Amino acid sequence: MKSYHNQRKIALIFRYVLLAILAVLWIFPIIWIILASFSYNNTGFVSTIWPDKFTWQNYIGIFTNSQYPFVNWVLNTLFVAVILSTFVTIAVAYVLSRLRFRFRKPFLQIALVLGMFPGFMSMIALYYILKALNMLNLGGLILVYVGGAGLGFYIAKGFFDTMPRAIDEAAEIDGATKWQVFIHIGLPLSKPMIVYTALTSFMAPWVDFIFSGIILSTSGNPKTYTVAYGLYNMVHSSKGMMAQFFTQFIAGCVVIAIPITILFIVMQKFYVNGITAGADKG
Repeated sequence: MKSYHNQRKIALIFRYVLLAILAVLWIFPIIWIILASFSYNNTGFVSTIWPDKFTWQNYIGIFTNSQYPFVNWVLNTLFVAVILSTFVTIAVAYVLSRLRFRFRKPFLQIALVLGMFPGFMSMIALYYILKALNMLNLGGLILVYVGGAGLGFYIAKGFFDTMPRAIDEAAEIDGATKWQVFIHIGLPLSKPMIVYTALTSFMAPWVDFIFSGIILSTSGNPKTYTVAYGLYNMVHSSKGMMAQFFTQFIAGCVVIAIPITILFIVMQKFYVNGITAGADKG
C-alpha cells in the first residue's frame, strides 16, 4: 500500500514538473515580446530580456505613423474577418440546414472534398484570376476570404440541425418569410455559434500575410493592407528600416494580441457551447 502511494506521489510530482516546464516555454516568449515592446531601441535588435530603457514611444509611434497606417490595417482586417466572413458562414450553414433544394447533397459532398485541400494550393490560380479581373486590391482579397469562409459551414450547420423545425414552421404559419425566420429566429438562437464562427473566421485573415502580401503588394497603397501584411511590410519593405521600426512592429503585435486574448476569455463560455452544440447530431 505504501509503495502504491509513493508511486502516485512520484507520478504527480512528475506531472507538475512537466506542466511547469511547458508553462515556462509557452509564457516566456509572451513576456519577452511585452518587455521588448517597451524597450528603447534603434539598432533593429533587442539583445536583452529586461529593457535597458523603458519607453512608450513604440506604442505612440505605431498609432501616429502616417507612412504605415496601423489603424487602417486593423479596421480592414476586422471588416474582412468578423463582419463579412461570419455572416456568410452563418448564412450558408442556415440555408444548407433548414432549406431543401436541388443539388443540396452534391454541394455538401463537393464542399467536404474541397475543404480537405489546403488553401495554399489555389494561391497562384487565384492570383492570376484576380489579375485578369484587375482586382489585385483589397476588394479582391475580401472576395477570396469571404468566398472561402463559406466552406467552413459544417460545424455551424450541425448547430442549426439541432434546432427544432417546429419553430420555423410556426413562424411561417404566422406569415414570416424565410429571411425573417433567419433574422428574427435563427440568429438570436445561434449566439454561441455566431461567437464561435466569429472567433474562428477571425484568425485566418488576422495572421495571414503570405496570401494578402501576394494580392496587395501590387496595389502600392498601405491603407488597404491587412494588419499581418502591414506589419510585415513595415520591417521588410525598405532596406535599413528594420532598425527604425522593429520595436514598433513588436508593439503592434502586442496591440493586436490584446483584443484577441480578451475576446477569447470573455467569450470562452459561448465558444465552448458553440463547439459542443455544433458537434451534436440532430
